[in-house]
Parts: sequence; structure tokens; C-alpha cells
Amino acid sequence: MDLGSVLDAVILGITEGLTEFIPVSSTGHILLLGQVLGFHSAGRSFEILIQLGAILAILTVYFGKLWHLFITLPTSAQSRRFVAGLVIAFLPAAVIGVLAHDFIKTVLFETPLVICVALVVGGILLLVIDRMPLKRRYDDIMDYPLSLCLKIGFFQCLAMIPGTSRSGATVAGALLMGTDKRSAAEFSFFLALPTMLGAFTYDLYKNFDILTADDLGIIAIGFVCAFAAALFVVRTLLDFVSRHGFAPFAWWRIAVGLIGIVVILFVSPTTPVVPATANPADGYGTVTAPKESRPGSATTTDAAKAPSSSGNGTSDGDAIGDMIRGDDLRPSE
Repeated sequence: MDLGSVLDAVILGITEGLTEFIPVSSTGHILLLGQVLGFHSAGRSFEILIQLGAILAILTVYFGKLWHLFITLPTSAQSRRFVAGLVIAFLPAAVIGVLAHDFIKTVLFETPLVICVALVVGGILLLVIDRMPLKRRYDDIMDYPLSLCLKIGFFQCLAMIPGTSRSGATVAGALLMGTDKRSAAEFSFFLALPTMLGAFTYDLYKNFDILTADDLGIIAIGFVCAFAAALFVVRTLLDFVSRHGFAPFAWWRIAVGLIGIVVILFVSPTTPVVPATANPADGYGTVTAPKESRPGSATTTDAAKAPSSSGNGTSDGDAIGDMIRGDDLRPSE
């Protein structure tokens, strides 16, 4: 674990905490920023596991309300309905997340253009919904009917696409179903608990055998930073949304997405380069350039042979990182 990896973990952890509960897509920001920093995590586990810090922030801020729910479950029909609503809202994403886990992690997580397009499209939709004169029928999450919770749960499934935003999808769905902005954001907080905890547990189970002691140290640093940043957001977001709505977040999404699209499509290097390949054995934060193939060598790397996703010898993600970092990954001659 070197200093560069520690700094990367701090930056990414703070980014996770600041963006997890606002509708801008924390995963999209983490993946794009990771490309810029040249940060690699084995199995893309860092991006999922540091979410535990954000979960702890929710538990800290809402401990009193959660404890009240727990002790009143046997006697309060309202408490039982609310907990049942959370379970129902969680189930669609749980089923799809398990069935499509490998596709999401190996394809969607590795396609920066998908993330950027999702940021723009989601931002436009959020902007439109935020300004629509929708009828508000629900202003207290304890009064949400089970049918409404299920519909919000289906909207949450859209967040399987990186860049969509879990909170953005659930908030947009809730607003369309007739909730007010404050309660929509608050329900998204509570729904994050089973959703993120489930994703954390499943990803840890899938990748535990490839994690090293250094990996766990980097994850711990990201976890602490994510917790601190998320604590600030959870304590201030509801009042901010009540005053300003979701338009500021929508414009941010659109701006970040458009910048990413421009970099990927128009500013990527035009000279052929050999993309960097992350070596899982090197742990987190390590990116190594493949060895130059020699005439007659049988060890030409897959990275050098594979076609580029952007058509110019470099992947979209490498293009973003190279342009901002100024890296030249071509083998020395």
C-alpha cells in the first residue's frame, strides 16, 4: 500500500460519500474518477465495499427513528407497513442484481461512454420531472402504500446501469407517483439500507478470495472517508431539496456527462497506444503497462492484441485518464 494508493482511496471515498445520496450517480463518478486517477480495484470491489461507510452514515443519523420502528413493530400497524414497504421496494433490485451481477460488473462498469450517456439522459429526465406540476398525494414516508413502494422498487432497477443513480431513479419514480420532494429523498435514504447492504454482502462474497491485506487497508481508508462525507450530506440534503429541488443536481449530471462524452469521442489520442492493464496481483491502485512484444515472442499481451473500444488503440476509459493525466503508455522504442 503506497502513498499514491492511499490518496486515491481518500479522494474516491470522499466522492462516494458526497454523491451516494444525491441523484448524480456515485458509481458513475467513482468509475470515471478512477479512470482519471488510474486507480484499479480487484474485481471492482472497492467501488462497492466503501458504500458501507455511507450505510453507516444513514444508521447514525436515523438511529432514533430506526430504533423506534424496531420496538414498535409488534404493536404498530404503521411501522409494520413501512418495513414491509421497504422489503417490497428492495426485492426487484435484489433479484435483478443477482441475476445480472457479472454482466453489470464486467461490461457496464467497464464502458465509460455508457456512464456518460446515462448521466446526461438521467439529468434531463430529472430536470423535467422536477419542473412538472405533479399532484402531491404523499408527504410522509410512513404513509406510503405498498403499491407505491413496489413501483419505486422497479424504478430503482434502472440504477443497475452505472451513471443512472440509485437515488435519482428512486426519487424520480417517487415524484412521478405523487410524493413530495422531501419525503421522496427520505424514502430513498431508507431504501438504501437494504439495497446497499445487500450489494455489499454479495460483492464481498463474490470477491473475498481475491482480496489481500493491502486491499482491505485501502477499502478501510475509503470507508472512513465515505462515512464522514455521507454524514454531512445526509444531515443537510433534505433541507437543501426542500428549498432548491433537484434541478442543481440535474444540471451537474448533464455537465459531467457531456464533458465525458466530448473527451471520449473527440479528445482521445489519435496515435495508437497500448492501453494499460491492471494487474490484480499488484493490488489496489496499481496500473502497469504491458510488456512490449518482441518479434517471434509468444507472450504478446491480450491488451496489445485486443481491438480498441474507441477505434484508435485505446479504450474509452484509458482515453479519459490519459488526456487528464497526460500519460503516454506507449512502449519505449
